Amino acid sequence: MSETDIDVVGYWTELKLNILKEYSQAYAKILSKHSYIKHYAYIDGFAGAGLHISKTTGQEIEGSPSIALNLQPGFSHYHFIDLDGNRAEQLRSLAAGRSDVTVYHGDCNAILLNDVLPLCQYKDYRRALCLLDPYKLNPDWNVVQTAGSMKSIEIFLNFMIMDANMNVFKHNRDKVTTAQAERMRAFWGDDSWQQAGYTTEPGLFGDMEKKASNEAIVKAYRKRLQEVAGFKYVPEPLPMRNSNGAVIYYLFFASNNETGAKIAKGIFNKYRIKGAAHGR
Repeated sequence: MSETDIDVVGYWTELKLNILKEYSQAYAKILSKHSYIKHYAYIDGFAGAGLHISKTTGQEIEGSPSIALNLQPGFSHYHFIDLDGNRAEQLRSLAAGRSDVTVYHGDCNAILLNDVLPLCQYKDYRRALCLLDPYKLNPDWNVVQTAGSMKSIEIFLNFMIMDANMNVFKHNRDKVTTAQAERMRAFWGDDSWQQAGYTTEPGLFGDMEKKASNEAIVKAYRKRLQEVAGFKYVPEPLPMRNSNGAVIYYLFFASNNETGAKIAKGIFNKYRIKGAAHGR
């Protein structure tokens, strides 16, 4: 594997991996005890190469696919998706000899809708935990809404607020290009992102438009996850920061299962405190 295939990750990414490990362990343990559940899958829509380099220590650490594969008890099946062919090949090497792993090379939006989510129908007593952790604004809203409507899927979702602020939520809305507006519409699901992203306030010459705060934007997205996508439980997301303390993205959890939501909320709150203690 080329060094360029391995991401160097900071403190908050390591916290995120710990969060995913803790929740995935609890999820698999609980579902393994329910005999009526026939199948419970682990889905990683932006799986990467399976390994990272810790910026803190300089050492290799497990990525989310490696963490998931090493859990005991494990999942019924693992679906790993990556757009990069080299990373997909590394994932295949990581899962060599295992019949419970499928690796997909391509766009996760199409693969999830056409190949993976249909295998996790509620009526068939199938469930899934799905990680959607991209580097840019992704996945498309129709993937998220499909997962919510199925009632069988729980998701961790990365809302890449830094990408949105740099390219979409500009202080002058007229400077947003058509391509960037369409990208945001695909992520958000419709044009209501514009109402969420801007407010008006009185000015010397009448009302003036102002970019909304990050908190207001993610609050509106959280509301969409509940009211439009149909996830009953969406705890307050966890802000994930860079070494300068700036929020890069918000980590969401969404589910239709009350027990899962309580567990995720507890984990989020624990790591919210750890992150604050670290000074990030």
